Amino acid sequence: MPNVAIVGATGAVGQEFLKILAERNFPVDELRLLATKRSAGKKIAWQGRELEVQETTPDSFKNIDIALFAGGSSSTEFAKPAVESGAVVIDNSSAFRLDPEVPLVVPEVNPEDVKWHKGIIANPNCSTIIANVALKPIYDLAGIKRVVVSTYQAVSGAGREGIEELEAQARAKANGDEIISKVFPYQIAFNLIPRIDIFQEGDYTKEEWKMVKETRKIFHVPDMAVTATTVRVPVFRSHSESINIETERKVTVAEVKEALGKAPGVIVVDNPAKDQYPMPLYTSDTDEVYVGRIREDFSIEKGLNIWVVGDQIRKGAATNAVQIAELLLK
Repeated sequence: MPNVAIVGATGAVGQEFLKILAERNFPVDELRLLATKRSAGKKIAWQGRELEVQETTPDSFKNIDIALFAGGSSSTEFAKPAVESGAVVIDNSSAFRLDPEVPLVVPEVNPEDVKWHKGIIANPNCSTIIANVALKPIYDLAGIKRVVVSTYQAVSGAGREGIEELEAQARAKANGDEIISKVFPYQIAFNLIPRIDIFQEGDYTKEEWKMVKETRKIFHVPDMAVTATTVRVPVFRSHSESINIETERKVTVAEVKEALGKAPGVIVVDNPAKDQYPMPLYTSDTDEVYVGRIREDFSIEKGLNIWVVGDQIRKGAATNAVQIAELLLK
């Protein structure tokens, strides 16, 4: 059984790693919990063991087979030392995603890319993962010419602080107190912010470029026409995405529903007559990507609209990384 390290074990994604390793009965011999100096010494109970959090240093990875990095600056600092110690790093940060030497993997889409890793495998952006799981069956069915994505991203995408800020602002609003914004540039309670991460080339945000460039890399289609608008919404957990797709060949809604219904990791919730469609409230704390509102786009000859929802802490981060680790074991 492999020895596993979790870097960033006390954060939101790190805690989710612990939960998912247990849920999926991932075989672990030693589990080493690593975090910043501030968190060192904390005790965490897991599977009947009490584990003490250690400070992450370049020497933390001796005898470790798989290192799960929860994301953040620790990746650029410690991923290379981990690899030099003999571990395979599965990294949740954006540090290596577009590096041509590093596979970027969604197990339902491109599992074979795990085979050519050189010590590091990158976990894609959460919104990219959720979109790509839904796009893959359509890509296999009819090819994809163009994708337009609009996201509705939960505050937990900004970590635990994002959740706490929304809670505090909602309480302040109810009590008539002053609303304070520290995590987000504006009040997020009862508001939408059409900017996630920094602005970059063409006035697209970094989050929008991630969706474009990562999707092309995962599908191995460097010129795939993809555009995105990413929006932060006052929802605690689970990202939603409205995706407009132009396919290479004309397909019926029935064919698309059938393909999605058979796809791994996808659950179709689409019954307009009964007012049924995916919503973040009901997809939180699950691993599947939910797809509904599947309909033809009548403005073009080969167009489709779909509505996609997935838990960005689980499938969008921790679960996807653990699934990559499962591929490594195979």
